[in-house]
Amino acid sequence: MKNHNYKIKVEWTGNEGSGTLNYKSYNRNHKISSEGKYDKINGSSDPSFLGDKSKYNPEDLFISSVSACHMLWYLHLCSVNKIVVTEYIDNATGIMKETENGSGKFTEVTLNPTVKITNIELIKKANELHSEANKMCFIANSCNFEIKHKPKTIVG
Repeated sequence: MKNHNYKIKVEWTGNEGSGTLNYKSYNRNHKISSEGKYDKINGSSDPSFLGDKSKYNPEDLFISSVSACHMLWYLHLCSVNKIVVTEYIDNATGIMKETENGSGKFTEVTLNPTVKITNIELIKKANELHSEANKMCFIANSCNFEIKHKPKTIVG
């Protein structure tokens, strides 16, 4: 079997000045990017399958979907719990195992969000909300493997 590794960055760009002060105080815009690829989404297949390595492939987009879905639920849960998020960047990774017949499946996705909040006293709660976001995420609930989380929460 052959492993395929992917890295994707999802960056929330929706802070309109007051972070997640309340449910309506922020927008849900975000950028999906990966080192060495175009800023806009142009699709192809993975280079291992004769695709263009400078374009996003379904595997990249799958990981970005997991990451973005988690982020959107997380931001919602923070707003409900009065945790003001001012920045959120996730450098997510995934591993796909290719089988002998050319098929394959993802066996692991790890989210590595760095979250900036305004109140140091809420760091523990902010970290705990990743588990709740995972339970709510539509994409994570559709996966047949565990989505791992390695959050880092800072104050700023």
